[in-house]
Amino acid sequence: MSGSEVTFTQQGMWVTEQAAGGGTAYHMPLIVHLRGDLDTGALLAACAAVVDRHPALGGVVAEVGDELRLVPGAEVPVRRAAAFPAGPPTGSPGPDSLDLPGVREEILRAFDLEKGPLARFTLFETGPGRHLLLFVAHHLIFDGQSKDILVRDLVAFHNGESPPPLPGIDHGRAERDRVAAVLPAAREFWKPRWRDPGETVVRGRALISRRAGEGRVLRFTLGPQVPSVPGLTRFEVLLAALHARLLGYGNASVTTAVDLSTRPEQATGHIGLFVNELPVASAPSGRQTFREFATALRAELREVYRFRQVPLSRALPRIRPHAALVPVSVSYRVRRDADPVFTGLDASVEWTVFNHGVRGALHLQCVDGPGGLEISLRHDPETVPDAAGVAEDLRLLLERATDDPDLPLHELLENEWVPSPR
Repeated sequence: MSGSEVTFTQQGMWVTEQAAGGGTAYHMPLIVHLRGDLDTGALLAACAAVVDRHPALGGVVAEVGDELRLVPGAEVPVRRAAAFPAGPPTGSPGPDSLDLPGVREEILRAFDLEKGPLARFTLFETGPGRHLLLFVAHHLIFDGQSKDILVRDLVAFHNGESPPPLPGIDHGRAERDRVAAVLPAAREFWKPRWRDPGETVVRGRALISRRAGEGRVLRFTLGPQVPSVPGLTRFEVLLAALHARLLGYGNASVTTAVDLSTRPEQATGHIGLFVNELPVASAPSGRQTFREFATALRAELREVYRFRQVPLSRALPRIRPHAALVPVSVSYRVRRDADPVFTGLDASVEWTVFNHGVRGALHLQCVDGPGGLEISLRHDPETVPDAAGVAEDLRLLLERATDDPDLPLHELLENEWVPSPR
């Protein structure tokens, strides 16, 4: 079958995987904890219904003629684990989930990129009246917002509801039309703004990695009262704080990459890959107040947003594909859906399950939901050995900046971490 055209992001990710392999950095796990009298047959049937509803879950990227296309792959498995490990008798879901026998192995298990499947469901029984549903997909067919859609549809099918039909889309072809319309302007925009990334200094160490590899994770939560500044979104405040923090580490100019949604209105409700990573640069001055700097960064972000559909490699064709554009990157997702309600069960979801990989040297995966801002700080342990220090530095700066956003940056950074003499 000829399938549909891939998006530019899928093409770049596929090329990166073929050239260097991404390890588990492109694995996207999600865990649903269920407590109560579960009808396992009904749940597995709901999983199968989600697969039927979203053809992207059963797709693989393949060379068809002289182009890449998304075509049907092997059947997506929906299964119960062969062995049911005993889970912790008490306590809420957390990092212990990855310590359960079989869970870590399923997250780490490689995908067959040529044949598929690129997604799988596995149901574990973790104790009397306790189950864990693990879903893992490759990033080629799945993104952060797809997690919300998957859980929403899974709940509907489990509860005996039928979600409204989804209109068919060929996102790859539509994307090419949108990109072609703004490509000349995007080229002019990026020419003076982009240069090949050098090093980014973090706590006295030079970060240069743009590859995908094995990583470590540190999780922390800001909230339920997330730091805010009037006139700025919480994402803008966080990104400005990160740039200011990097200034404090000794970077006169700062570039981080951000994941931006490219999901068009007609793709609302569709599972798939609708994201583009673009760089955001700043040159913070210690004399600027945090509010002034954050407002200027907001303006630059709004300029970048105009070209969110255009991959940097299309605007500047000489750029070679990498797993990460620059060593430090951020993804930020606002979770608007209410917590899932599976009829007759208590349920909770782990939205930022660690995949044991990292793209680049340091990546902040952020989910802004009802419980606050959850940050999963994923890092290369060799180049960023003190992730706890980085997290605390960022937390303190956010606290000070939002308490008094009119303080100059040099005062906000005063008496914070400075590198030891070499």
